[in-house]
Amino acid sequence: MNLNKIILIVFTISCLSTISCKKQPIPMEITSSDSIVQKFYAINQPSLFWFSSNQNIKKAKKWIIEIEAAQRYGIVSDQLQIDLIKTVLSKKRTIDNELKEQTDQQITGLVLNYMKDFQEGNAHFDYDEIKVEHDYFYIAQLLSSKRRESVSKLLSRLECKDPDYLILKKYLNDSISENDTLKYKAVIVAMNYRKHLSFNRQQEYIVVNIPEAMARYYRDNSMLMEMRAVAGKTKTPTPTIASHISIIVTFPFWNVPHSIAAKEILQKVQNDEIYLERNNLYVVDGMGINVDDSLLNWENFTEKTFPYYFRQSTGSMNSLGVLKFDLQSPFSIYLHSTSSQSSFLKDYRFLSHGCIRLEKPIDLAEGILRGKLDIEELKRGKKDTVSAKLVPPNLVQVFIIYSPVAVIENRVTFLPDVYRLIK
Repeated sequence: MNLNKIILIVFTISCLSTISCKKQPIPMEITSSDSIVQKFYAINQPSLFWFSSNQNIKKAKKWIIEIEAAQRYGIVSDQLQIDLIKTVLSKKRTIDNELKEQTDQQITGLVLNYMKDFQEGNAHFDYDEIKVEHDYFYIAQLLSSKRRESVSKLLSRLECKDPDYLILKKYLNDSISENDTLKYKAVIVAMNYRKHLSFNRQQEYIVVNIPEAMARYYRDNSMLMEMRAVAGKTKTPTPTIASHISIIVTFPFWNVPHSIAAKEILQKVQNDEIYLERNNLYVVDGMGINVDDSLLNWENFTEKTFPYYFRQSTGSMNSLGVLKFDLQSPFSIYLHSTSSQSSFLKDYRFLSHGCIRLEKPIDLAEGILRGKLDIEELKRGKKDTVSAKLVPPNLVQVFIIYSPVAVIENRVTFLPDVYRLIK
C-alpha cells in the first residue's frame, strides 16, 4: 500500500470519526416541580435557554433587575433564590452543567411567574371559578421575545392599562414612601384587584366591593348602573367570590339555613307563638316536607337538638324580596332584593348573614334579562306567587371583592377595613 493510499485511509477514518464523535446536545434534566417551568422546557426541547448565549444571559440580568424593583408594587419574589441566581450568573464560565441547568430553570420560573403576577395580579378570592390558566401565553411571550423585544418593552405591553389601576399606581409612587404600612398594603390589594378584573372580565359583569358596600353593573366596558348594597356582618362576613350568575329567580322561597334557624329563629318562635305566622314562615323537615308546627313541643328544642328547618313564603315580605341572583359557589351566597329598603339609607351597611342585598334589584334584573321581565308583577309582590327561574341571555360575571381602597371620581379613597383583613 503506497503512501498516498495510507494518507487517504487515515483522512477518511479521521473524518468519519469526527462526524460520529461530534458531541450531540444532551437534553437537560428537568428538576423543577413548577408546572409552568416544565411546560416551557417541553416546548423548548429541554435545553438551556438563558445560558444558551451571552445575549440571553444579559437579558436574564435585566429581568432580575425588573423583578427586584417590582417588590415596590407588591410583586414579591424569593430574594434568596434571586441572590443565588445572581451569584451563578457572575461566575457563568466556571460553573458545571448541572448547576447551569438548575439555574436556567430557576430563572425561567422566576420570570414566567413574575410575568403572570405583573399582568394578572395576585388577587385573593375565597372561591374563583372565572380565572383561567394562561401559562402557555406567557411561555409564548418569553420565547418570542428572545431576540426581538427588550424586557422593558415586553413589560410595557403587558402592564395593566385599567384607568383605576394607573391612578392607584401613581398614588403609590407619589404619596406612599414606606412599604410596610397598612395604607401601602391596602393600595397594593386594590391594584391587584384592578389587574385581575382587567385581565379576566368579559363584556358583562358585576362588581361588589364589600368595604364600600356598593354594587356596579358593567356592559361593554361602560358602567350602566351602581347601587348601594348590604354585606355580611363582621360575625358572618361575606366571602370573596369570582363566579357567574347562573339563573335569576323571581319570587324565591327563603330556605333558612339551619344555623340561622337553630341559633336565631328558634328562640323567637319559643317566645312568640305567632312569630311564624307573622313572618310567613313554615316548618319543613330535612326532605323539604311541610311539618305541622302546632304539633311540635317547641319548649323541648334547643339549638343543638332542633331537627327542622324553616321556609318563608314567596312575596314582597320574603327576606329575599322578589328576586334572587344565583351564583355558582360552595357558600350558598347570592345577590338578592330585600323586604327592608331602610337598610340602604344607612352609612354602615354590614348587616346580613353573608349574602348581598341590592338596592335596585329590579333594574339590575331588567338590564341582565334585556327587558324580558314582568316588572309589574314583581312590584305587586303578591304573597305565594309561583317562583320562576330565568336564564340570562349572556354569561354575567360577578366579582365580590374586598378592596378597602377605591377610586371614586378619579380620586383614591380609603374605606373602613370592616373585616380587619389588611395586616
